[in-house]
Amino acid sequence: MTGERDLHALLRHMKPEMRPGIFVFCTIPTNEPVPAALSPLLTFCEQEGTTLVLLREEAEAAGLRHAFASCLITLTVHSALDAVGFRAAITARLAAAGISVNAVSAFHHDHLFVPADRADDAMVLLREMSNATHL
Repeated sequence: MTGERDLHALLRHMKPEMRPGIFVFCTIPTNEPVPAALSPLLTFCEQEGTTLVLLREEAEAAGLRHAFASCLITLTVHSALDAVGFRAAITARLAAAGISVNAVSAFHHDHLFVPADRADDAMVLLREMSNATHL
């Protein structure tokens, strides 16, 4: 199944959904395996270390230092990996409202990690963006 590439269609059909829980970003040394007790939502290997994104309670139970308490908003439209401008339009709108975002593209959808205390504001803005494209 091919993802959507048309920016107008992407914005109109993005239907943001917030996942339950507070997610945090942690890092472990590059040569260290991910502890078996952890179930990270995202793992990314960088030269400086391996980034893990997981639920805050899981990080705290494992004794991992963490940063950026965030909520995860999934844009449920199936966006093509080579779509142009979708994340740029969204992140620009959130930035204009003073909301930081760590955006991740996966095979089917785009996912936004926004500060937990601004997640409801982000949802309102994303819904407004989606509704505005119906005009």
